[in-house]
Amino acid sequence: MATLRDWLTTFTEQAITVIDALAMGIILFGTIQAVVGIAAVQPEADHARHVWLRYGRWLVGGLTFQLAADIIETSITTQWESVARLAAIAVIRTFLNYFLERDLAEIRAREPGLSKE
Repeated sequence: MATLRDWLTTFTEQAITVIDALAMGIILFGTIQAVVGIAAVQPEADHARHVWLRYGRWLVGGLTFQLAADIIETSITTQWESVARLAAIAVIRTFLNYFLERDLAEIRAREPGLSKE
């Protein structure tokens, strides 16, 4: 007979899979959008910046979902090695997210017209 912990572990594992799939979908969609945007040659000088700014937003979204999945995964992880691995991944993703957000904010501050997308 399954215990409540078993059910919670099963549900958590499924939630992690769904959230990771969402993150992959977000990043994949943003990547495709960026490739198509760059391939579409536009006469505007700031077209590439618009494309990369949008792409950065998609990456931030994907990283945020991945970090959420990592946080949830730590709740069912019982081995210290696994917790340490998850912590290292979470720290790397947090730093990536932080610096990407900071770069996007700097671009928006420098070029206010770009933030209206």
